[in-house]
Parts: sequence; structure tokens; C-alpha cells
Amino acid sequence: MDSSPRSILPAAPLLRLAAEQAGIVINSLSQQDNVWTIFAPPTSQEAYRNFRSRFTDSVELSFDTVGPALGTELIQKTLTAIILSASLILLYVAYRFQNIKFGVSAILAMLHDTLVLLGVFSLLGHYLGVQVDTLFVTALLTILSFSVHDTIVVYDRIRELKRRYAYLDFADVINRAVLETMGRSLNNSLTIIFMLLTMYLLGGESTKWFIFALLVGTISGTYSSTFTAAPLLLVWDKLSKKRSGLA
Repeated sequence: MDSSPRSILPAAPLLRLAAEQAGIVINSLSQQDNVWTIFAPPTSQEAYRNFRSRFTDSVELSFDTVGPALGTELIQKTLTAIILSASLILLYVAYRFQNIKFGVSAILAMLHDTLVLLGVFSLLGHYLGVQVDTLFVTALLTILSFSVHDTIVVYDRIRELKRRYAYLDFADVINRAVLETMGRSLNNSLTIIFMLLTMYLLGGESTKWFIFALLVGTISGTYSSTFTAAPLLLVWDKLSKKRSGLA
């Protein structure tokens, strides 16, 4: 909502009062220059017209609504995108390392990051009324790619050490690879985390939760690449040895 040159932009208390009188509950309200951004649950056309009629001198720049139908469509597309990306990543990692266990372990670590992010936003939605949108889907797919990228670095180091020190136990190879790549992973992730934290604290309301999702995903992806993806390889190796009777 923007004001016309001849009008005075309504203050936040006035907007909230008008919304309350119209039967609209405002989740969040932010201002940038002379533009107000209002987030509210889906409401009736009558309540919206009642609210809008109180500010005839202001110009509405855009109006978007996310109802149950669109919400269902968004969930379906999100699941489709995750399944498609996971399948392609599985094939790529398995082909690159010439072993399916690398691909499956990378996908399981990636799904760990997905569940962490979904869990965090489920709690935020329950207690703070945070709503997910297409920006959340964008953040979700972005952190998945980041997680796999970091995982591949660890796996590549494991493969290199395994060739160089074939006499070492696989657990020792994984431990050494994790120790050698941990510094690089932390330094790389911290630069991203500091940047995202700055954007979250100083950015606008419209991108606040998008940045927060990236921040949570980056932290989770850094953890899972080292402490989830690598141990999964070891578990797979031990199970394979038990089945073959070598353990």
C-alpha cells in the first residue's frame, strides 16, 4: 500500500485499528520509505473492502492471497521438486563415486536438513503464526544443494584417503577425512552465516523468514555434512560386512 502525493500515510497503530474494526488480524506490519507491507490470514472480501475503504487516498501496489487450494498446490510442487532433485543428486553422486552407498548416504543427510527446516518452521508457524510461501520453497531447495555440495567435499576426501592409505580401517579413513575437511567446511559456512545474519537483522520484513530459512539450513547443512553423511557411510559399510560375513 502506498500513499498518494496529497495524502498522509497512515501510521501503524491506525492500520492495526482499522484492520481490527474490519475483522482482520494482522500477523506482521512493516514499512519501507512510504510503502507499507501487511501480512494477514486469508479474509473475506467484505472485510477486505471494509478495511480498504478507510484509506481511499492510499494506492494499493499489490494484493496476494494464499488460500487452501494454493497451499495444497504449493505443497505438492514442493514435494515434487524435492523428489526430483533428490533422485538426480542420488544418480550423480553414485556415478561420481562409483558406489550407490555414497549417493544414498548423501540423500539421507540431505533429508535430515529438510526435516530440520520443516520442523523449525512448524514450530514457528504454531507459536508465531509464520506462514510458508514460494520463498520458503526457494530457500529449501537452496540449502539442499548447499548440503550436498559440502557432503561431496567430505566424500571426495574419503575416497582420496582410501586410495592412499588402503591398509587403514574404513572408520579411521572417515575420521581422518572429517578432521581434514572440518576447518574448510566451518570457514566456508561461517562466511555465509555472518552474511545471512546481517541480512536477517537489517533486512526488510518481506524477506525476513526467507533469510531465516537459509540461515537454519546453512547451519544444519554444515552439521549434517560432517556428522551425519560421513557416519552413514560407516554404518553402511559395517552392515555390508555383517551381511557378507566379514565382520
